[in-house]
Amino acid sequence: MSEAATRKLRDEHRSIAAVLHALQHLARAAAEEKARPRFEVFHAILQYIDAYPERLHHPKEESQLFVRLAARAPETAQLIELLRSEHAEGARKIRELERLLAELEAAWPEGAGVFCDAVDDYAAFHWRHMEREEQELLPVAERALTPQDWREVELAFAGNEDPIADLREEDFARLYTRIVSIAPAPIGLGERWLSP
Repeated sequence: MSEAATRKLRDEHRSIAAVLHALQHLARAAAEEKARPRFEVFHAILQYIDAYPERLHHPKEESQLFVRLAARAPETAQLIELLRSEHAEGARKIRELERLLAELEAAWPEGAGVFCDAVDDYAAFHWRHMEREEQELLPVAERALTPQDWREVELAFAGNEDPIADLREEDFARLYTRIVSIAPAPIGLGERWLSP
């Protein structure tokens, strides 16, 4: 087993969870109608979620971890198929959040409750998915994968290249920093939203 590879995967899950928590908090604040949201923070968060989990993290899981585990532990085939289908569903849910955000931005405060509910749904969906990977998939992987498998998985997760979007992990760090700089307290360091 490679502790570095599983630690990296769990660390990426924690980063995703932190961004989801921030999105939920800000969506609730937008629904309170006390201050007009700064919509650029929502766009930055959705861009991060689309770019990082959907285009970097999940493809690495599928091409590295899932493929090796399917070969070493065929009994995981149904679980792997479920996780792959959740990856596809997550991408669809992001498109829906982007659509709802565009509607909210055009008509705020109308649509704030619908957007907030969709954010809560997506966050709960993603947390269940990450929990399934950590509680069901990783324990089997820790038993079934060879040291060489783990070296290759670790190398893939440690690499900075994103084969899909030609982005590097430092681009995600800059995007995350941008989110923190424009999100209002207590999520970030940005200016408070102004009353309507």
